[in-house]
Amino acid sequence: MQTRIGRTLSGRSRRERWLAFTLIAPALIVFLLFMFWPLAYTVYLSFFKWNMVSPNMVAVGIDNYIAVLKDPVTWQIMRNTVIYLVVLVVFSFLLPYVMAFINQFLMQKARGWYKTLLFVPSMISLVVGAIVFQWIFNPLTGPVGNLAQMFGWTLPSWSKTADLVIFVISLVAVYKAFGYNFLILLSGVSSVPEELIEAAKLEKTPKRTIFSKIVVPLTSSSAIYILIMCMVQGIQYVFTPIKVLTQGGPNNASSNVIYRAYETAFTYYETGISSVISVLTLVLFMVLLYLEFRYVEQEVYYEN
Repeated sequence: MQTRIGRTLSGRSRRERWLAFTLIAPALIVFLLFMFWPLAYTVYLSFFKWNMVSPNMVAVGIDNYIAVLKDPVTWQIMRNTVIYLVVLVVFSFLLPYVMAFINQFLMQKARGWYKTLLFVPSMISLVVGAIVFQWIFNPLTGPVGNLAQMFGWTLPSWSKTADLVIFVISLVAVYKAFGYNFLILLSGVSSVPEELIEAAKLEKTPKRTIFSKIVVPLTSSSAIYILIMCMVQGIQYVFTPIKVLTQGGPNNASSNVIYRAYETAFTYYETGISSVISVLTLVLFMVLLYLEFRYVEQEVYYEN
């Protein structure tokens, strides 16, 4: 009797495992076809010299990696990428975090209007946003240039100024990501018990202390998600304004690792070099995510 029951349970367990596998199979197939296979093929191409046209692929081993690491342009675009990341974290993560706190606990009127105004820009395409920012920062006819002329200042041509071009292009990506990040962080901030905030106000606790000691710890789970998305997805948003406005210029001053990989493959047809840059980009983000999970994730508060 016990043996029969054991066989019945074993058969049911196998059926449940097959059912589970059947349910996840479509998603697994999609991941294999569109994520793992392209990744494996990119690593494979990084060891070859090929222009995507010739039927022959010349194996060069690690020569592509050596060439990329010795190229000074590589380190320049790595520096640019780090600057982009810093700007995006400040304006697409920290700033909407503070704005969410202000909207939820400090504003008394028109909260809904401000939420709408802050979210609407994220609905505009990056191409349109890039063109709008190009006009805004036009040194001759743009509003920023006209405002500077009122004070007797001359706005430099941002597209030809190495440090300024990175900041302006970052703003295009910021406006696209800001509204979404703001709403996610606001949903986390709104879950903080109102009683805690009111008690802190009654004790005349400074607002910055309320934010850093109460709101941040209790909303860290939402914050870590937005921080990861800001770093991984935000740098992808920069590609479109670079392509539309500067094409990586002047002298690669506005390029980043993603645009450089695209440019190397589809402008210079150096597929192996492009694959190496893609692999190094993956390594860079893996290191950043490891550091984030190693030193930030352990401080995250999850309810229950």
